[in-house]
Amino acid sequence: MAELKYKSNRNVCYSCKYHVVWCPKYRRQVLVEPIESRLQEIMHQVCQECNAEILSQEIMPDHVHLLVECDPQFGIHRLVKMLKGRSSHLLRQEFPLLKKKLPTLWTHSYFVSTVGGAPLSVIKQYIENQKHV
Repeated sequence: MAELKYKSNRNVCYSCKYHVVWCPKYRRQVLVEPIESRLQEIMHQVCQECNAEILSQEIMPDHVHLLVECDPQFGIHRLVKMLKGRSSHLLRQEFPLLKKKLPTLWTHSYFVSTVGGAPLSVIKQYIENQKHV
């Protein structure tokens, strides 16, 4: 059986893993190369700055799946806001086509679920197999 690893900050010892999904405005299929690669870089950079760890990610043309561990005192809502905000700003700046196609890159909403009901390996496999469905 896999060992459960905990992280800690000055105040909290935690294991908070979240499955997060969000979409471009109008579910447009714009998350393709080279935008896909740049989005991955931005997501890793933001997570590193926020002391969050990406456990798995898959970028589909019309949505993003992310399995991430985040400090509960920082909050998943803050992390998602930073991921969507920074990526929207940089991608629209670097890829003018996005400005032409969409008034904003992302919808205001997103899906988030704590990971606990299913084994982590099952969720990880689900995310990694998204492109093969």
